[in-house]
Amino acid sequence: MNDTTVTLVGNVATAVEYRDTPTGGVARFRFAVTARRWDREKELWSDGPTSFYTVSAWRTLGANLAASVSVGEPLVVHGRLRVREDERDGLRKTFVDVAALAVGHDLSRGTAAFRRTARPAGADRGPGAEYGPGAPSEAAPRLTAAPDPDPWAVAAEAAEGAAERLVTVP
Repeated sequence: MNDTTVTLVGNVATAVEYRDTPTGGVARFRFAVTARRWDREKELWSDGPTSFYTVSAWRTLGANLAASVSVGEPLVVHGRLRVREDERDGLRKTFVDVAALAVGHDLSRGTAAFRRTARPAGADRGPGAEYGPGAPSEAAPRLTAAPDPDPWAVAAEAAEGAAERLVTVP
């Protein structure tokens, strides 16, 4: 299969909508990607045009995404690109969709605390088996988001741990 895969870096533009379907749960949201360019004349960074994508994530990825992501958060999205045209109200419109294979917070713009979810019993499948329409269905666990830790407290704890690991040499 010759799918076009892309990696996008941007911000969540709409709330993540999660719903169960006959082929498994799916999460959808709009994703805004704005190009930044160095303006040599003004000697500063300037924003280019913003592109919007509809991102879909299936099954476990979708459930975890719905429990982890909020509007405005910076993400890195990797997935299969699909461009489609549709006619609405007599006008031809173009839509750009991404079927997510992996999604994560952009750690160049903040911190994150990873929490592993329990896998359902008998979920011994190969990597990537839970992604995309047509993959074996599983009951997506209902997840509740834990309150976000204070990023300054997390950084302070990490610095304390690093200081304890330092070895002084005479």
